[in-house]
Amino acid sequence: MMILDKIATLLEEVKAMSATNAEEIEALRLKYLSKKGEISMLMNDFRSVPAEQKKEVGIKINELKQTALDRLNALKKQFETSDSQTDGIDLSRTPYPIALGTRHPLTIVTNEIIDIFSRMGFILADGPEVEDDLHVFTKMNFAADHPARDMQDTFFVEQSALGDVTKNILLRSHTSSVQARVMESTQPPIRIICPGRVYRNEAITARAHCFFHQVEGLYIDRNVSFTDLKQVLLSFAREMFGADTKIRLRPSYFPFTEPSAEMDISCHICGGKGCGFCKHTGWVEILGCGMVDPNVLEQCGIDSSIYTGYAFGMGVERITNLKYQVSDLRMFSENDTRFLREFESAE
Repeated sequence: MMILDKIATLLEEVKAMSATNAEEIEALRLKYLSKKGEISMLMNDFRSVPAEQKKEVGIKINELKQTALDRLNALKKQFETSDSQTDGIDLSRTPYPIALGTRHPLTIVTNEIIDIFSRMGFILADGPEVEDDLHVFTKMNFAADHPARDMQDTFFVEQSALGDVTKNILLRSHTSSVQARVMESTQPPIRIICPGRVYRNEAITARAHCFFHQVEGLYIDRNVSFTDLKQVLLSFAREMFGADTKIRLRPSYFPFTEPSAEMDISCHICGGKGCGFCKHTGWVEILGCGMVDPNVLEQCGIDSSIYTGYAFGMGVERITNLKYQVSDLRMFSENDTRFLREFESAE
């Protein structure tokens, strides 16, 4: 009978099916089991089969269909097993190697600064970037009409009325606000460093940005002197820039310290002889510092007749420039992978 012969032929073909990939398996499925496939077409011939033979032919068709399904499943399983045993290699992945990332240069330098001061006994302190006027300015001894409070220097977020008091909410312009919060809640001895991002309303240029990073330090205890401050900063400079580094302190002014100073280090490019980097002076400024003003201590609930302290603050971008001679501050925030790859060996 012709239909039985056709079934027998298809059965041999199905038993001999082979494939080397998923696409070939899918092609075999379409050929034999799809709605327009060979086995489905048998149903057209099945209608003309005499009634007394329909049972026999129906059984043969079902056996053929089941054999085809079993064979296709076996091929799929064989292919999946073979694919999973390719030594863990994903053959669908791009042949190009995936580049590993690296820490940002500011993170590298910040971690180095933290490590140096941690070994001197300083502990980390953190605080909110969205702050209030009280902790950013008032408790840091800024006068009510100080220019830093003006809109030209500070990003104000909102003003909220608390009874008869108006509370200014702003983006912190220095991490000194962290010092204020620690002094409020902790009695001396206090020895902390406060790394973090700060914001100032400045034009973005190669030498300035509207946001940057600081690390500030604070030490308060009995009988703390300016000599203690100088020795700590000298140790830091030599750890960061080399054992031959010299420092000098120049008188300056900050609302929250008295006396105040700015610290220079001997230029590590020319060794203090004078070059274009240090503007031929042999010195490069890196930070501001001073003894904590007694008004700051009293504002934060610390008895200034018993305790004294010193504070210092530095810009991380400034230190990074000195170490790696990056000429444009904007490069730190533009995510240029060509620039970032230069620091892969600096970690």
